[in-house]
Amino acid sequence: MRAVLLILVIIVVAIIAALATGFININQIRGGTAPQVAATQNGVTAKGGRAPSFEVETGSVKVGTGDANVTVPKVTLGKENKTVQVPKIEVRPAGDQGNKSAH
Repeated sequence: MRAVLLILVIIVVAIIAALATGFININQIRGGTAPQVAATQNGVTAKGGRAPSFEVETGSVKVGTGDANVTVPKVTLGKENKTVQVPKIEVRPAGDQGNKSAH
């Protein structure tokens, strides 16, 4: 539950930031009207109503690459020969008493 609440708070803050910076521009074109509701002995009747209309303009984000001079560390690697212990496997087929080995 806390995670959902945290996500909703982050979304609301992001929308407020987008509106404040001008990244999103919302203009109401047409106002809304509530439906007219009448209650009689025969029941309840509702007539019309209109949802508001909005025009939304959003900014754009362009992602790409560019050249920049950056200081990076230089690492050099070297190799040296060293004697180490490695596993050795010896396979002898049935009936063969010789000393055949494979590495």
